[in-house]
Amino acid sequence: MSGVLRVRSLCRDCLNDHEAAGPLRRCPTCGSPRLIRHAERDRLSLAHIDCDAFYATIEKRDDPSLQDKPVIVGGGKRGVVSTCCYIARTYGVRSAMPMFKALEACPDAVVVKPNMAKYVSVGREVRQMMRELTPLVEPLSIDEAFLDLSGTERLHHASAAETLARFARRVEDTLGITISVGLSYAKFLAKVASDLDKPRGFSIIGRAEAVAFLADKPVGLIPGMGPASVAKLAEGGFKLIGDLREAQDENLFRLAGKDGPRLKKLANGIDPRKVTPERETKSVSSETTLDVDLSGFEELEPILWRLCEKTSKRLKAQELAGRTITLKLKTASFHSITRATRLPEPTQLAARLFAAGRDLLKRECTGPRYRLIGIGTSDFSPPAEADHGDLADTATPRLKAMEGALDKLRARFGDASIGRGLNLRLPQRPSSEPAISRKAPEKEGPDG
Repeated sequence: MSGVLRVRSLCRDCLNDHEAAGPLRRCPTCGSPRLIRHAERDRLSLAHIDCDAFYATIEKRDDPSLQDKPVIVGGGKRGVVSTCCYIARTYGVRSAMPMFKALEACPDAVVVKPNMAKYVSVGREVRQMMRELTPLVEPLSIDEAFLDLSGTERLHHASAAETLARFARRVEDTLGITISVGLSYAKFLAKVASDLDKPRGFSIIGRAEAVAFLADKPVGLIPGMGPASVAKLAEGGFKLIGDLREAQDENLFRLAGKDGPRLKKLANGIDPRKVTPERETKSVSSETTLDVDLSGFEELEPILWRLCEKTSKRLKAQELAGRTITLKLKTASFHSITRATRLPEPTQLAARLFAAGRDLLKRECTGPRYRLIGIGTSDFSPPAEADHGDLADTATPRLKAMEGALDKLRARFGDASIGRGLNLRLPQRPSSEPAISRKAPEKEGPDG
C-alpha cells in the first residue's frame, strides 16, 4: 500500500476515527453511514453552526405527539411562517411564506404559535456550549453562529472537526435538538457548507475544491444578494458564481456598485473576514401581522400595548435599555412606514415604550388600514442608566418599581397571571420634552 493516500473517517455517531485507503461507506465500529471524510478535515478550523428548524424542533421535543407530523410555527391566517419542520418542507412550506399559502400547501399541518421566551432560553444554552469550545463565537441570530477553533487542539485534544462532531452529539443528547455544521477556511464557505446536508449535517469545503465547487452555483448563494441584485447581475450575464471569477471590474461596478470587488473575491474563494465575538445588538423589537386590516386607533392601541410588554421583557432579558423608540406599520398595500422618537433618557419599561409609541400611532391613524404593527427600541445603554426620571418626571420611578413587582409575580406564577389595563392613566411626556420624529421612506415589499 506504499504511496497510497490514506484518509481518516470520523463517525459522527460513535465518534471513532478510522483510517483507510479506499472509501468507507459505513463505520467499521457501529455501522453508521454518518462519516466525516475529507483530505483537509484536520487542517480547517472555521465553522458555521446552524440549528435545524429551530423553533419547530423545540416544539416537537416538548410535545412528542408532534414528532411525525408536519409542524408550522407562525401566526394566524394573515401571519407568516416563522419556521417549519422538515416534514412540512416536503410540501413546499418555507419560512416567511404567508400562512394561508402554507396551509394550502400542507392542510394537515399543526400550527403552533411562537414561544420566543422558550426559544431564546434554548438558544442561550446552545450559545453557552459554543463558548465552552472557543471564545471566538460570532452569533448571527438566535440559532446560528460562526466559530473559530484555531489553536484549540491542545485544549480539546482533538482537531476542530472532531471537537465539532462531539459538540453536535452533545447538543442532541443534552438539549434534544439537532444542528448542522459547516467547516471551511472562510466564513462564506462555512455558512454555505452548513446548509448542504440538513438536518444533522456536517459538510466540509476545503481550499482545494472551493473555486470548482462554487463555479456552477447561482449568484444568489452569496450572502447579501437579494432578488433585485440577482436579477441585475443576470441582466449583465452573471448568473453563476463562476461567471464572476474573471469579470471586468468596471462591469461589476456598473451592476453591483462598490460591492463588485467583494463578489469577485468570493467567487474566487477569497473571504478574509475574521470571526468577531462581539456583535452589538442594534435593536430590540416585537411585531405582529394582524388577522384583519385595522385602521382605528382604539383597535390598534391594545395591540400596541401587548407588543410593548413583549419588547420590555426582551430588553430586560438582554440587560439593555433603549432611548430611541420606533413604531412600524405596514399598510394593506404592503407599504412600510416607520416613525421614531427619542426619549430624554433610556428605558426598559413597557409603560414608557407605550407612551412614546402611542403618540406616534395616534398621528398615523388617519384613514389607512394596517396589516402589521410593531414597536422597537435602539440606541442602547446599560439598565443602570435607565428610568430615573427627574423633577419634571416623578412618575417614572414609581412605574419602575411597579413593573419590577409585576415582573417578579410573572416570573413566579407565569406571564398570564397578572396584567395591566389600558384604562390606567399612563405617563404623558412633559411639555418640555419635544418628540424628535423622522420619517423613513415608504417602500413596497413582501410581508415580513
